Amino acid sequence: MKLFVGLGNPGAKYAHNRHNIGFMALDEIARDHGFSPWKAKFQAQLCEGTLDGVKVLLLKPQTFMNLSGQAVGEAMRFYKLTSEDVTVLHDELDLAPGKCRVKQGGGHAGHNGLRSLHSHIGADYGRVRLGVGHPGHKDAVAGYVLRDFPKADEAWLDDLLRGISDGAAALAAGDGGKFMNAVSLRVAPPRSSTGTKPAGGKKPAAQNSAVQPQKPVKTATTEPATDARSALEKLVDKFK
Repeated sequence: MKLFVGLGNPGAKYAHNRHNIGFMALDEIARDHGFSPWKAKFQAQLCEGTLDGVKVLLLKPQTFMNLSGQAVGEAMRFYKLTSEDVTVLHDELDLAPGKCRVKQGGGHAGHNGLRSLHSHIGADYGRVRLGVGHPGHKDAVAGYVLRDFPKADEAWLDDLLRGISDGAAALAAGDGGKFMNAVSLRVAPPRSSTGTKPAGGKKPAAQNSAVQPQKPVKTATTEPATDARSALEKLVDKFK
């Protein structure tokens, strides 16, 4: 069993804040993969389902960000899980908007939700760091993360959330590389090519290039030599 935790703040007021991108990611997974309805449990909203045969619990703490660890700790104790069974999806100021990174263990880097988790379950849980960008100055951070995503961010945000949902089964299986590939296919899909590469790797000649007519090759000709013999000498030569 795996526990996916999304970090955020409860209530409609915060629903579309940058700080709530973890909640948004879990909502996308739940919709796309037919999870059970959300229910109140462990000071959180909880639903469950399976991803490629792995049972997965989705948990959105309702204790506000700074106390997220309380709800996660309760759920872990109830289901007898370890911190290695937990993956936390959260906003990351140090990543550009739309970027995603997977990490196992480590520090909390000043993130209040992660700080609370550290105090309740230790530091060995997995993280999916979801880039929201940085406002440029630490004094502006609180206001920045507690504001809604602007309309200009809707396209990349939708691609990122869909990519997380696409790769959710790989994440549950512990395959971080496959998960990241799924995200990349949504966020930065490969460019399609309409041309075909000829055999041998040679570039085809341009179809619209003019065909130059071949110049005629001049061949050397030998002029017949002038016969200076007399008529009698010619006659004599015929009978030799």
